[in-house]
Amino acid sequence: MKVQKTIVEKFLDQKKIPHQSYSYPSDEFADGVTVAGYINKPVEQVFKTLVTTGSKGICVFVVPVAQELDLKKAAKASGQKYVEMLHQKDLLATTGYIKGGCSPIGMKKLFPTFIDKSRENFDSIIFSGGKIGRQVQVGLNDVVSLTRAKLEFICKEEPCL
Repeated sequence: MKVQKTIVEKFLDQKKIPHQSYSYPSDEFADGVTVAGYINKPVEQVFKTLVTTGSKGICVFVVPVAQELDLKKAAKASGQKYVEMLHQKDLLATTGYIKGGCSPIGMKKLFPTFIDKSRENFDSIIFSGGKIGRQVQVGLNDVVSLTRAKLEFICKEEPCL
């Protein structure tokens, strides 16, 4: 059975951006650490896309799935007085994506985008392919180029183990 490509995959194909797609069995939202296990990839390489609203509007933050976005660092990085998470009910209308399927690529609009700098040692990162059950792996430089992202330290400190 052929899997239908997502908007993200079609966009990457159209731009001739090399990528690898991963599917996992899930009909509903799964946290990113679980998704990393489903696709058998290191959790440090799998990222989540978080959308915020703030004093100057919408911003997108791409952070490792096991980390938490630091809202104060996010506000500073984006030059805003404050940022807060966009309400889930507004996510689809704002981005075109649902929770668990939000990708930094292919949103309705190109919002200011920030990727956590602590992971710039990876050549590629993995993030939602635009729907629950699909992830894509794309070169970090390609993601930065496509989204005009800035690399910034935007996560809370690593948890003590």
